[in-house]
Amino acid sequence: MSAEEPLFRVTRGVPTAEELAALVGVIVARTRSAAAHAPAAPSAWARSGRPGATALAARPGAWRASGLPR
Repeated sequence: MSAEEPLFRVTRGVPTAEELAALVGVIVARTRSAAAHAPAAPSAWARSGRPGATALAARPGAWRASGLPR
């Protein structure tokens, strides 16, 4: 592809400068969002609802301890 060749072409209608700018903005946003966004680390609140690394052992009083904060 040469430097003079356009990336896209309007085949029907006569868009205004604002409409073309909006189209370019959408195209750029779509191409960047797929490559740039890394998954965010879960918050402390979200992590608190997940099972911990240690499982509760079956022992006397374990049911009571399961409701206590760790």
